[in-house]
Amino acid sequence: MLRYLTAGESHGRALVGILEGMPAGLEMEEEYINHQLRRRQCGYGRGGRMKIEADRARILSGVRFGKALGSPIAMLVENKDWENWKERMAVTPDGEAEPVLIPRPGHADLSGMIKYGFGDIRNVLERSSARETAVRVAVCSVARKLLETFGISIASHVTAIGGTRVKSLGELSNSLLNKEADHSPVRCLDPEAEQAMRAEIDRAREAGDSLGGVFEVIVTGLPVGLGSYVHWDRRLDGRLAQALMSIQAIKGVEIGLGFESAYRKGSEMHDEIFYEERGTKGYSRRTNRAGGLEGGMTNGEPLILRAAMKPIPTLTKPLRSVHVRSKEAVSAHRERSDVCAVPAASIVGEAVVAFVLADAFLEKFGGDSVEECGRNLAEAVERET
Repeated sequence: MLRYLTAGESHGRALVGILEGMPAGLEMEEEYINHQLRRRQCGYGRGGRMKIEADRARILSGVRFGKALGSPIAMLVENKDWENWKERMAVTPDGEAEPVLIPRPGHADLSGMIKYGFGDIRNVLERSSARETAVRVAVCSVARKLLETFGISIASHVTAIGGTRVKSLGELSNSLLNKEADHSPVRCLDPEAEQAMRAEIDRAREAGDSLGGVFEVIVTGLPVGLGSYVHWDRRLDGRLAQALMSIQAIKGVEIGLGFESAYRKGSEMHDEIFYEERGTKGYSRRTNRAGGLEGGMTNGEPLILRAAMKPIPTLTKPLRSVHVRSKEAVSAHRERSDVCAVPAASIVGEAVVAFVLADAFLEKFGGDSVEECGRNLAEAVERET
């Protein structure tokens, strides 16, 4: 079983992640992880925090001479902004810090304060912040590396920001798709839509507002049969949806045609099955409306997932709220934030999808070492053919 745990606050000293269950022998270097962290920091519409941080992961344990040991992998991502917050976020009290007493609509502030009985909303907003996704991307990069070792590739791009949606997409391999998307400041593959998205972000910034959007994650090279139909909690579609919904501000997930499938007839929705006798093609589909998943399992087609991100709740022109002590009507608390973080969220989406797929991969082909996993996969492929 693959699992991970993260710890740390947005303005605390550092973020920490521990990954358990990775087989021995996986080649892993810090630079591979740091490349993914740099991708997460990019994107038009990001706020001032990204000018302060230059996220880099330090592997503390579980890797020796560039290869995983099979023991837990621990890593650290330092918060450079800690220097500006160390008195307000001190572990040992040394004086007092002014409490945050006005919750932001759309954030965890009010519910978290009531749930844990806090008198200071900062105790909530520090951990509920999307800053936590930095170490999540770092930890899940190890899972991504495992998938790539066995020819499984993950890419993403932004399909909508605000009221702008992409109109045309070319056919690209995942490696080219990510390369092209990473060259776009909004990770959009449609040049016309890219310009419109940037203009929308500029207008939102000037208005003191924020924007959400939609990103798509595409995974190729997946073997048939990851996941299971046998138990509800082993269905891969449910596990992937949970992972994507766990990303801060994600409000909806769809697979394949998703919600569009509800408006189609069965004859217009399901992917017909073909078989090629010659060569190594085997079973195939000419469409992929199911998005690579049927009955909670991968079916050999590319996996296609989309996630909808709401606008960030922190606005420079705040919404109405209530002071939690006086109960007076006031404007919501302001915290430094992004105008739009959809491009960054797409990288986080890649990461959490990689973790779920790596976990499912190890369920089916796992072993104590990468070499053993490879043998198990090869034997399974041979049986299928």
